Amino acid sequence: MHCKLRLSLAEKETVKNRSKKSSKKTNPSSSSSSSSNSSSKLPPVCYEIITLKTKKKKKMAADIFPRKKPASSSSSTVQQHHQQNLSNNNLIPAPNWQGLYPTIRERNAVMFNNDLMADVHFVVGPPGGTQRLPGHKYVLAVGSSVFHAMFYGELAEDKDEIRIPDVDPAAFLAMLKYIYCDEIDLAADTVLATLYAAKKYIVPHLARACVNFLETSLSAKNACVLLSQSCLFEEPDLTQRCWEVIDAQAELALKSEGFCDIDFQTLESILRRETLNAKEIVVFEAALNWAEVECQRQDLALSIENKRKVLGKALYLIRIPTMALDDFANGAAQSGVLTLNETNDIFLWYTAAKKPELQFVSKARKGLVPQRCHRFQSCAYRSNQWRYRGRCDSIQFAVDKRVFIAGFGLYGSSCGSAEYSAKIELKRQGVVLGQNLSKYFSDGSSSTFPVWFEYPVQIEPDTFYTASVILDGNELSYFGQEGMTEVQCGKVTVQFQCSSDSTNGTGVQGGQIPELIFYA
Repeated sequence: MHCKLRLSLAEKETVKNRSKKSSKKTNPSSSSSSSSNSSSKLPPVCYEIITLKTKKKKKMAADIFPRKKPASSSSSTVQQHHQQNLSNNNLIPAPNWQGLYPTIRERNAVMFNNDLMADVHFVVGPPGGTQRLPGHKYVLAVGSSVFHAMFYGELAEDKDEIRIPDVDPAAFLAMLKYIYCDEIDLAADTVLATLYAAKKYIVPHLARACVNFLETSLSAKNACVLLSQSCLFEEPDLTQRCWEVIDAQAELALKSEGFCDIDFQTLESILRRETLNAKEIVVFEAALNWAEVECQRQDLALSIENKRKVLGKALYLIRIPTMALDDFANGAAQSGVLTLNETNDIFLWYTAAKKPELQFVSKARKGLVPQRCHRFQSCAYRSNQWRYRGRCDSIQFAVDKRVFIAGFGLYGSSCGSAEYSAKIELKRQGVVLGQNLSKYFSDGSSSTFPVWFEYPVQIEPDTFYTASVILDGNELSYFGQEGMTEVQCGKVTVQFQCSSDSTNGTGVQGGQIPELIFYA
């Protein structure tokens, strides 16, 4: 029970008069002693104790903290509130819940997606898929300049409910979680929608985190879609990273399902790309696949005429005259998309001395120029080396920037010209990322001969990968000497170390796999 000391009015007057009389009797020299003597002779003042009645019965500590529930740290409690509030359970906090959390961050986290003290609500999502989410204007205004203008600016509107049909509810919740809890929780299926929300409400640090997430998860499968989105969100760094992947792994990117989901403007920019590292027949087939899906989006019948209609002038960006003649004759010429006159003119372009004028671009794409990282300073051969006998030559390497391994440069026979069969393989932590079985011809020189993967393999920085080869052919061949542990190749630094997979003597100092061929 709360108590308070109160003096009556008469007692207050008595104390006041006594104080005046006491001051008159004293002189300056003896003020201290006189005051002490006079005070000791006064009768005691009585105080009345008044009880303040409370509306609710006071709870004891045992009521607030039941013994049945084990005590938990504040961080685990906050995490529990996060999980509850993601579903908007809105559990009523315990009395004096503010005292359970030592920091303002943890106390704010309790308010995340909580109706307690909420002074605004958002109806988020398109019609038929909306979700009503609570908010607190002060917290939102501190986290976003858009919310500040919305609630406290000159044109602020005093609305209890705000509709946001263009933002996904899960993405909006992810943004609120960052504003309330200072936590970034991103998922692959909602990161683009979260980036849109962060851009719309000007939450730059969350937007940067979304871009970093997308760059980390970037691959040939999603590069085309992310290219389209990065242009929409005006993220030039992400756009550049998308182009790097599309250029180097063009055929994989063009064959991906995501390519069919891009908009027409992005389609044109890809078809116009000079450094696209793909066969033109692959580009042509990808454009037809996109046209088929676009017909479905526009509710058009799947006919040759409609495919050509949705492609429009983008069709002429495909460099059909640069195709191999077999690819054109067995593919593009029989697709039905080209008119009879166009087909005839292109055939004449291949065969006639006087070539007709074409609407199609007739100059081949430049593609990408591969770089070669040579790890040996010299090579040699001996009468008793290098023998293969089906054994594996292997080396591990790491790079400081993202690159795309296109193949390996290998030595050939030291006893004249010979043909080799090579099985090349690229692994990361035991997982095969790429492999190929092919043949190459050695002319007897100490030069290296390229052996390619079917598609370039994306290599992330600061991680060791294992390059392996099993050779079958002339047993006596050249081998490398004076190997280097670190090689600077253009703007890329490559480090080498020995591999436990190597059973034929190849290591850092000497052996096989003298070159890595890559795009950067």
